[in-house]
Amino acid sequence: MSTTAPETIAVEVAYATPERQEIISLRVAPGTTALQAAELSGIQELFPEIDFASAKFGVFGKLCPPNRELRPADRVEIYRPLKADPKEVRRRLAAEGKTMGKKSSAS
Repeated sequence: MSTTAPETIAVEVAYATPERQEIISLRVAPGTTALQAAELSGIQELFPEIDFASAKFGVFGKLCPPNRELRPADRVEIYRPLKADPKEVRRRLAAEGKTMGKKSSAS
């Protein structure tokens, strides 16, 4: 009688701060969610500031719910909260006559 290990899929979990980025590869059971993969990865041990309850998740740059089931080779990204609202920053810069680093074509 042959016993085989349950099938698993390879995924990655990524998190970055301005100073450091980590991508952790792991194998998970089919049906594992983005949140479950993040928890299983141990990334919170490297970045204790991650709060899974309020974190936003994405797969390859597209926002997704924490309960999204993963597919083989998916990369789960855990997003940090923004320090400033980009719309508010643009408004403030526009009021000061500045841009966000893009050169104006009307020179």
